[in-house]
Amino acid sequence: MSASAGAERALTLDASIAGDLHSPVMLLALKGWFDVAGVATTALARIVDGGPSLIVGEIDADPFFDFTVERPMATFDEHGERVTEWPITTICVSRHPSHDLVVVTGVEPHLLWRTYSEAIAHAADVLGCDVAVTLGAAAEAVPHTRTPRVVGSTTSDSLAARLGLSKPTYQGVTGVIGALLVELDAIGLTAVSLRVGVPHYLGNSNHPQASAALVRHLSHVLGDPLPADFTDEIVESDEDHAEFVAADPDMGQYVAMLEHEFDRRAEAQIPSPDELGRQFEQFLKDRDRGT
Repeated sequence: MSASAGAERALTLDASIAGDLHSPVMLLALKGWFDVAGVATTALARIVDGGPSLIVGEIDADPFFDFTVERPMATFDEHGERVTEWPITTICVSRHPSHDLVVVTGVEPHLLWRTYSEAIAHAADVLGCDVAVTLGAAAEAVPHTRTPRVVGSTTSDSLAARLGLSKPTYQGVTGVIGALLVELDAIGLTAVSLRVGVPHYLGNSNHPQASAALVRHLSHVLGDPLPADFTDEIVESDEDHAEFVAADPDMGQYVAMLEHEFDRRAEAQIPSPDELGRQFEQFLKDRDRGT
């Protein structure tokens, strides 16, 4: 695919650094409206930190941000020199047995979403990705005492039917992820969106349980055990959340109501993670054969 001049100017990418990639899948999460408490970007950061990875590109911040809203950071580098850290979008390659991962992380931009989406789509095309998976987190009426539930949707009719995912039905204001999914679908790149719910009454807390749920779901889908251990953080956050709720009897009653509703509802209308993984692999094989 050819990108617009604006997208090409904003994107710096050296695919030769990565060499040949094995069945690459793009994973993307952006801090902002679609990533409550940084749950999704934390999940991807842990995946990148947990194994060998290589930065192969970035998207310049200048065209896409109002810096009076998203302020750059002043800091010092390893040589003690003062530098400014801009909210660039980083593109990394992380090697894994079944699929190499092209991991895209950054901050949701303010401006030129179509150009920004074109830059990401162009990077996926150059690096040979057939599938892109976006990760997000949303504040929901769910209890902190239950395993966070991951739900998924896709713009691909065939993948939705194979994996039992839903087709997007939401209409209304959207974030850049929503715009990106449409752009990826328009150029023929299969897009999947995974979202985890976090308790809305603990919106300012850390939610390692939710990050772990996203990683666990991805591990099953991709067929690789992804290196991301949240055990210690989960123990600490469980204690903090329990202490917060115990201090307010009304909050305790509210959580009990959420627990009852959560338990009453049926399981997510998607197959088990293991079945998702088998069907995902078959979907990729069918694409390669052109069936």
